[in-house]
Amino acid sequence: MDEYKQHLRRLAVHDDEFLDALAVEGGVCTTSVIDEKTAALVRVAATVAVNAAPHSFQHAVTLALAAGASSDEIVASLEAVTPVTGAARVVQ
Repeated sequence: MDEYKQHLRRLAVHDDEFLDALAVEGGVCTTSVIDEKTAALVRVAATVAVNAAPHSFQHAVTLALAAGASSDEIVASLEAVTPVTGAARVVQ
């Protein structure tokens, strides 16, 4: 079975071991096809999309910076989600 299909299946059945591996602080699944910085930038965008608390957003930004993301890349991530989430949520 293709690896991506196996990952989707494990997500769908709420495989606790798999979810725990994904939830590791700033961690990326060892078989990930995206690097740590990209994953951190996606997490920044996700905190906006789910309207997370400011502390969660700040934590995601801190992890992104620690993963090597620049301020420009973080802002670009915010700009990328603005058409989906709306400017008000991004500015918040």
